[in-house]
Amino acid sequence: MDSSTIYVRERGSLRRVSDIILAQPKPPPSSSSSCRRTNPFVLRKEHFIFTYNEEGSLRYTTKSLFDITLLFVADNIQHVDSLVGFPEQIGDRLFAAAEENRVFLNPEISQKALKLFSDAYGDLVLGSLCLRNRFPLLHERITEIKAFHSLKSLDLFGCRLGDDHELFCHLTSTSLASSLSQLFIGGNHLSDVGLQRLTAPIRVMQKGLDSLELLDVSYNPLSEMALRYLTCLPKLANLDASGTNMKLGTGLKTTVWNLLGLIHSEKPLNAFDHSGCKTEGWAEQVVNQWETSGCQVPKPKKMEESRASALRFFGRQKFVREVLNAAPLDSENGKQTNMEKLHFYKPTGNDHLCGKMDPSTTKCLQVRNMTCNVTKTKQESSKCDGSHQSPPTKKKRSSSFVLTAEDTELLNSY
Repeated sequence: MDSSTIYVRERGSLRRVSDIILAQPKPPPSSSSSCRRTNPFVLRKEHFIFTYNEEGSLRYTTKSLFDITLLFVADNIQHVDSLVGFPEQIGDRLFAAAEENRVFLNPEISQKALKLFSDAYGDLVLGSLCLRNRFPLLHERITEIKAFHSLKSLDLFGCRLGDDHELFCHLTSTSLASSLSQLFIGGNHLSDVGLQRLTAPIRVMQKGLDSLELLDVSYNPLSEMALRYLTCLPKLANLDASGTNMKLGTGLKTTVWNLLGLIHSEKPLNAFDHSGCKTEGWAEQVVNQWETSGCQVPKPKKMEESRASALRFFGRQKFVREVLNAAPLDSENGKQTNMEKLHFYKPTGNDHLCGKMDPSTTKCLQVRNMTCNVTKTKQESSKCDGSHQSPPTKKKRSSSFVLTAEDTELLNSY
């Protein structure tokens, strides 16, 4: 097989395939095995099912051609061009076979293989990903995580993203625009500047996070000024701002209502309860394999005495040890438990909610409704007057966003 040429019949025509090296089978357990096992097309041991009959004698049967073919494709998944059009049942079994062969642990193949399945099966591969307080896993497998472009829920709480992380571009990309509806980015030391950078592509190009309905920015040093950066999210219906620099009061309630159309919830919302967030999909065990393999630290190689002393002097080993063993930031521990929950949600029925809201929120709601009615009346009257005076003219398209001085400075920095 090393020196021969491979031909593929496709759509009635025969073509030559070049630069494809088939995966070699695993070496036999003993030297007494046949040398013909090195040929991948020769039946290997895994092509048989070994059982025992009632008399205790060894009995073996061959696997089906489908299972043998499935195993062969899983071993050479990096050479597959596309799985679009294949049934979900075949994709599920092929993904399980590739996972069993630990294909997704190979950094040279894993990203391409995950993208191959994600392009064909979408959220079936991974619909929800929970990386809460698992920042080492995020930083080690960030290239593979970017391959999941059909996520509906993504929990990045306590992943130490900061104000300028490379994952921001993926969160606001068009690949996640139509699918992502829940995003948890609390406990990431995210300031007003970081939230401005995160939403800059959305506010400028009006693309990204089109379907986002739930956002958690709790336990970040954010102020009320950062709320204006969230006005670009058209479907935002739930917001968690607990543990930030915002203080609950009439001013905050008015600001949130005027900017986002959300009201304060007296009771904590169940949507921000972590018990409902988990990793779901075919790749659930793959994520567990990544975390397990990351915990297995290889034995350190022998180094020169001068290098070892330098590392001890500068404290590099101590720093790495502290990072790996650091206690994750958890909103349920310490003083954060006693903090008041700042949960906001979008009302569904104004008449039904007015009786349950406090007077300040009810007043804001009434003022906004009156303003909308007055504006609507003026528009209708102007339309009626214009219809008698002159024929309708094409309206100028008004800009839906206004660039502030901070936005202009941010764009000039790119």
